[in-house]
Amino acid sequence: MATTSISGTAAAAGAEPARPLEKAARGIRAGRPRPHRAPETAVSGARLLLSGLGIDLESESLRRTPERMAAALAELLTPRPFELTTFPNDGGYDELIVARGIPMRSLCEHHMLPFVGTAHIGYLPGERILGLSKLARVLEHFSHRPQVQERLTTQVAGWLQEQLDPAGVGVVIEAEHLCMTLRGVQAPGTTTVTSSLLGTLRDDGRSRAEFLALTHRC
Repeated sequence: MATTSISGTAAAAGAEPARPLEKAARGIRAGRPRPHRAPETAVSGARLLLSGLGIDLESESLRRTPERMAAALAELLTPRPFELTTFPNDGGYDELIVARGIPMRSLCEHHMLPFVGTAHIGYLPGERILGLSKLARVLEHFSHRPQVQERLTTQVAGWLQEQLDPAGVGVVIEAEHLCMTLRGVQAPGTTTVTSSLLGTLRDDGRSRAEFLALTHRC
């Protein structure tokens, strides 16, 4: 068994975007998530923003809204640490492994509004296979930061390709963006679909079709 650890570090708005292939930090084990406490600078910023928008923060129901707002954003921007556990592919399994309908949420980096949907993540194993829950964990790691859906899709696929060295990787994400449905064009119900296919799933037509059929996107 081999493990690689990823730490859950809060990503600040305006920070340099993560590279598509991101090396994992070692030596950090998963634990119970801690309550998210935003730094005072974030609370002060939230208070200033709300006041600037004309919201009266002196009422009893709104007095602690800046703290709650900052803590909520800190939670959305902080992935939980986890260990990427892999195992030898002793059985020589060489068919697709796909986790479908993984819940996904992230923050649009252009408006800091959520986009929410589902992801389908799969791979053709090589010498090692992955603990199944870790497919969802990798998605969470890259989604808990200011994001665009296109980058999120390629980051998950590229990271799995680098860590597992599989024959192929496929990621499909379908999400509704509140920056599109609640403001601007105001088109509720609209979803955006992105995909990233690597290795055999990109180059071999039959493998590609099988993966997309399994994700209901053929």
